[in-house]
Amino acid sequence: MNVRYFLKQRVEFIRQFYVTSSAAYIERKRLIEAEKEPFVPPYTEDSEPAFLDEWLEAEESLQVLGRTCISMLAAIFHLYFKTWERQIEIPVDASLKADFKNGWLNGYKAYFARHFRIRLEDSPTSLEVLEEIILARNRIQHPESITRDSSHYSDSDLKKLSHPFFIDENDASLFSETEAGERAWLMAPPIRVTAEKLFTALSEVESFAEWLENVDVEHLAS
Repeated sequence: MNVRYFLKQRVEFIRQFYVTSSAAYIERKRLIEAEKEPFVPPYTEDSEPAFLDEWLEAEESLQVLGRTCISMLAAIFHLYFKTWERQIEIPVDASLKADFKNGWLNGYKAYFARHFRIRLEDSPTSLEVLEEIILARNRIQHPESITRDSSHYSDSDLKKLSHPFFIDENDASLFSETEAGERAWLMAPPIRVTAEKLFTALSEVESFAEWLENVDVEHLAS
């Protein structure tokens, strides 16, 4: 089986799904900001911007869509490794249990290092981004509060990350300017999946798969 081929198919589906599904919300925001029909502001002395609720709803819809796509990507990336494991017919055994307890990507790092002398850390792609795709998926799928629509990093997440990927520019600036010991006192930033961040994540997964298969895993397993 050409594992990378099926990975690329799934990644491309996510890419087109986001582009198609986001178009209506992007257009709604554009019309509101441009004050075009059907969002021409009526005369009012109210200081609140017209159609603010509609704009916020469109923005939150884009965030939900982005987070959904990241969750799909994390699941596909996991299946990519599990499919390789089945194809090369060397199952994960009990000796790697401790490594997998620290996350399945960490487990597969140990798996490929032990059986094939392949260091996933040698990949030219950003392992931090790959790890954060998984972290974000876990936070998205297991929200902590019914009162909030958004998903947030936890304090423990932020301690693991030198530069969180799925945050906006303002939060990123604040994060970089704050000493590590003080970060626990800040409100944890929301996970924000913009189109740019999503497409970068998709490309990183594709690039990683290309690199791994260029080291000829099947040959090493034979």
